[in-house]
Amino acid sequence: QVQLVESGGGLVQAGDSLRLSCAASGRTFITYIVGWFRQAPGKEREFVAGISRSGGPQRYAEFAKGRFTISRDNAKNTVYLQMNNLKPEDTAVYYCACRDSAMFSFDIKRYDYWGQGTQVTVSS
Repeated sequence: QVQLVESGGGLVQAGDSLRLSCAASGRTFITYIVGWFRQAPGKEREFVAGISRSGGPQRYAEFAKGRFTISRDNAKNTVYLQMNNLKPEDTAVYYCACRDSAMFSFDIKRYDYWGQGTQVTVSS
């Protein structure tokens, strides 16, 4: 069992930056692939970025490439999502999730544990 708690969301203006954190407790965090997802009002939850167990290989959605960076500190059981040059269309609830596997997945159904989400609102 893994518990995930996101933090770092807030209200910012277009062009600003935010860093989200996902703190994990429970089972050994290093065994999990971790992903960030987001869900805007009226839309389906979508993949944002994912990071391997070691913190090496990463995956990004097209909209995140060049603006967002995912990283992890396994000693602190924490994964981060640095978001730069935020746009109003980035407004959403951001969730972190993990799966007990060595394989990346963009499919939300393949993730075992989820946090409660943190709201990011970007004004124009």
